Amino acid sequence: MSSAAGIAGHSRISYNSCRNRHCPKCQGAAAKDWLAARQADLLPVDYFHVIFTLPAEIAPIAYQNKAVVYDLLFRATAETLLTIAADPRHLGAHLGFTAVLHSWGSAMTHHPHLHMIVPAGGISLDGTRWVPCRPGFFLPVRVLSRLFRRLFLAGLVDAHAAGRLAFFDQLEGLRRREAFAAHLAPLRRKNGSSTPSHHPARTPRRCSPISPDTLTVSPSPIAACSASTNAA
Repeated sequence: MSSAAGIAGHSRISYNSCRNRHCPKCQGAAAKDWLAARQADLLPVDYFHVIFTLPAEIAPIAYQNKAVVYDLLFRATAETLLTIAADPRHLGAHLGFTAVLHSWGSAMTHHPHLHMIVPAGGISLDGTRWVPCRPGFFLPVRVLSRLFRRLFLAGLVDAHAAGRLAFFDQLEGLRRREAFAAHLAPLRRKNGSSTPSHHPARTPRRCSPISPDTLTVSPSPIAACSASTNAA
């Protein structure tokens, strides 16, 4: 569309909204408001950036079943963090966190993963005190990876059994229960053996998963609360 300007005979093109969060016209104000609201949620403690990544074998299934798989991804990650953090052998506390879904990777290819900002500690199980994490250490990555893998795959199998997953084109064969089970079998055997790195990050956007090929997580400490507010 075009709009009239103050000078006669001059018109200015006003494009339809692109709905891109990086666009200062379309979503710039909304992005700033979102960041301001998240800043207000921050506690005066250090934070960790945790990434939960789906493997390449699951990505095509997620692409054809976005609502089901993305919902399962959020639920499995939340249950994983809450369960392991509440275990007295690890932290023994109730956690809070913010999670943001990214359905693409840095190469702009389909690569579903969750970015999570998690305080370096939580409220004690009796609700009386703050329980901090060990300096520079969040929770054991291997323990998180194993539980996340088990919860996610179990949820995916349940969704398939309930007929909630659709398969098209090259994935049509996965409609059969036996074929679907065979497709998931290699993922159950993966042990997520990549070594986690706990390195400081200026902003969460500079962190990356341990491995794109395993159902795994990668925690990286963020030195201060203010640094974690630079990404959303």
